[in-house]
Amino acid sequence: MNILVIGANGNAGRRIVEKALKAGHQVTGVVRREGAIEGIPTIVKDALQLTKQELTQFDVVVNATSAFTPDTYYLQTDLTLLLVKALANTNTRLIVVGGAGSLYVDEDHTVQLYNTPDFPEEYLGLAKAQGNAIDILRKFSNVDWTFFSPAADFDENGVESKDYILGNENFILNKDGNSYISYETYAQILVDEINNHKFSRQRFTAVQN
Repeated sequence: MNILVIGANGNAGRRIVEKALKAGHQVTGVVRREGAIEGIPTIVKDALQLTKQELTQFDVVVNATSAFTPDTYYLQTDLTLLLVKALANTNTRLIVVGGAGSLYVDEDHTVQLYNTPDFPEEYLGLAKAQGNAIDILRKFSNVDWTFFSPAADFDENGVESKDYILGNENFILNKDGNSYISYETYAQILVDEINNHKFSRQRFTAVQN
């Protein structure tokens, strides 16, 4: 497949690029500056300036934008809105690298992780912004979207494992009672979803044992 990775030089993005290439896909990256990533074709521009024509030439668009600081939280919603409007009623799939904070902790889906007393204050703004992003996706039944929430402990230095548990809307724990996944494992599961297309118009999550 022909895949576009927005934020291709970020922690998640570069691993997704690497694993997608290894799986035999063609990959193009969207980056802010020339030379930010090597070895693949790039579109060098602000992601909010991407056009429908640029986006719909791809089979899959992966939004792996790093918007983790208060001055970039708006990207979680603004870029999501731009992407769903551009991809509505097209054959291009959208996969969003989400967060754990908007996962539900109750069966009725009324309480999200970021509403719980022990949720870290410093991640609250980001979690709410990512929650807004998935709310936007849910309103677009004419977009083939997938929102992939990692575990709460998203480890940049961890190793890849094939021993993991998948979930849907609810916050889950691994067999040791932890919410953990490495970026390497996360990226491979995301590329597997590109290949297998199991979670159309759904959110899913994963924890690594």
